[in-house]
Parts: sequence; C-alpha cells; structure tokens
Amino acid sequence: MDTETVLRPALVVVGVLAVTLVAGWLLDLLLRRADARHGETPLWGLLRRCRTPFRLTLATALLYGAHREARILPAHTAAVGRALTLVLIASTAWLLVRIATAVVDSTYARYADRTADEARVRRVRTQVTLIQRVVTAAVVVIAVAAMLLTFPAMRTVGASLLASAGIIGIVAGIAAQSTLGNLFAGLQIAFGDTVRIGDTVVVDREWGTVEEITLTFLVVRTWDERRITMPVSYFTSKPYENWSRGGAEMTGTVFWHLDHSAPLEAMRERLQHILKEVPEWDGRTGSLAVTDTTPHTIQVRAVVTAKDASDVWTVRCAVRERMIVWLTDRHPYALPRITTSPAPPAPGAAGAPGPAEARGPAGSD
Repeated sequence: MDTETVLRPALVVVGVLAVTLVAGWLLDLLLRRADARHGETPLWGLLRRCRTPFRLTLATALLYGAHREARILPAHTAAVGRALTLVLIASTAWLLVRIATAVVDSTYARYADRTADEARVRRVRTQVTLIQRVVTAAVVVIAVAAMLLTFPAMRTVGASLLASAGIIGIVAGIAAQSTLGNLFAGLQIAFGDTVRIGDTVVVDREWGTVEEITLTFLVVRTWDERRITMPVSYFTSKPYENWSRGGAEMTGTVFWHLDHSAPLEAMRERLQHILKEVPEWDGRTGSLAVTDTTPHTIQVRAVVTAKDASDVWTVRCAVRERMIVWLTDRHPYALPRITTSPAPPAPGAAGAPGPAEARGPAGSD
C-alpha cells in the first residue's frame, strides 16, 4: 500500500478535527464574553448549547469538501459522499433546532421578566412551547425528506408517490383521525387560551396542575405527585374546572360545628390574628359568620383567600387547626356536646310514683 494513500487521508482527517476543535473553542469563547457583557439577555448563554452540533456540522462539511482530493476510501467514494451528506443534513437540522430553541427560550425569559401578569406569562409559555414543538417537527420532517432524496431510488419513485398522494392522504386522514384531532386540539388550546401550563384544573374529580402540553397529550400533576396523561382533545370536548382562568387567586372556606354558646366575636378576632400569622394569606378576605343552625349545634363558616389553589389549601388547614386548638384551650364549652338527664323510672318499678301520685292531687281532674 502506498504511503501517500494512507498519509494524505490521515492528515486531512487530523486537520479537519483540529480546525473543528479550534473553531468550537473560539465560538464558545465569543459566546461566553458576549454573555458576560450582555447580562440582560440569556441568549448568548443559551447559544452555547449549539457547540456540539456546530462542531459536527463544520467537521462534516469540511470532510465532504475534501474527501475526494484526500482519497478517503477511494474505492467507495460515492458511498463516503452519501454518508457525509446524510450526516451533514442531520447535523444541520440539529443545529437549526438548537438555535431556534435558544432564541425562543431567550425571548420568553425576557418577556417573563418584564411582565407582571402571571396568567399572561403562562399563556405565552404554552404558545411558545407548542410552536417550538411544531418547528422542531417540521425541521425533522424536512431533514428526513432531504436524506431520503439523496438516494436515486427515492427520486425515481417520487413521481408515482406524488401521483398517489391524494389517495394516500385520504386513507391516512381516516386512519389517523384521532391523532389529527388531538393535533388540532393542541393548536386550539395554545391559541385559544383555554388552558395553560401552570393552571390549576380539576379533571375527572382529580385536582392538579398542568405540567406539560404537547401537540397530542397533556400532563396534569396531582397534589400527591401523580401524573395524569390525557389527550388534549379532552379539554376541547368535555367540561372541566380551571381554577386559574381569569386569575390564579382563590377563595376558600372553613367550617366548624359548634355549640350555640360559641363566642362568635372572640372567634372573629382570633381569625384575624391567625391569618396574620399565616404567610400564604394574601390579605384580601378573612371573615367569619354563622351559616346554619340545628337544634344542637351551629355551623360557623370562615372565608379566606390566597394567591393560588395551593396556598388557599394551606390557609384553610392552618385556620381550621389553630381555631380548634384555641377553642379547646380557651373556650371548651363552645365545642359540640349532647345534654343528657336521668330518665324517669318505668311505672311499677321501685321508686316509681303510684297511681294516685301519677294522677296528681285529688280533685285535680
């Protein structure tokens, strides 16, 4: 084997690797300096994630341009060229996705910092997430199509595939009706603003927070850390509760069943004292009133508020617990009780009144 046949390809490969490493290092250095100089935007720091696909794209492009002159596997030049083309298409798609993701994440982060409305921020986050997934899917589909078109056999059958595209489209549409329905439902959720990432919802009697929204399914994280995966079409075809719609603030109630002698004015003062000690209370409402009565007890209701569903649950539990402890310690008579008295003995039993005593004094009739 000729020494030049081995040495030339090796030198070209080593040179390409050296150029790639130096270019990647310089790019990372520039991005780090730009990130330190422009702290108001995270774009430059996020673009550092593109180092690996950038190096792969650059190395593949350099090898593709030099593999013929370098005589890399000269007996298989066409195969090497096609392999490098496939890698170049895939790495370019990877790089474009990373760049688009960095730009979108940077734009969303700056928007979230400037916007005080949490509901609007969640809406934009939902829309951005779904748009990002659509763009990623489109880039992947185009990249796969471009890779397939590099094969002559695929170009030959392209005309027949296009001719039968109408029939295939109808069949695929019927077969994927459910999937397409979920796809359009996901777009409707994103731009219809019906449910957003971070919303508190109740679906199928399960309370939780929307954790993830994709084009086909939605993930709800329940209060006990379970994840419920549901098709997005559920939220466009069935009723559900969205506690964050129009604002995340929540109002909660706490009930006690107490004796009629319960000190209501003292309870109102104690409620205000308890609420001031609970950091989750937002200060909007804290009231107490009697809402019902029975022959033995009264129903006392406290109304409290918080910034979201999680905090209002914490406030309700704290108020319920601390009020019961206070009543038990200071006003035990206010707790529910059953008043009993000795029952009269049956007629004829020892100690029971006689007939004359039962009838009362003579002449009382």
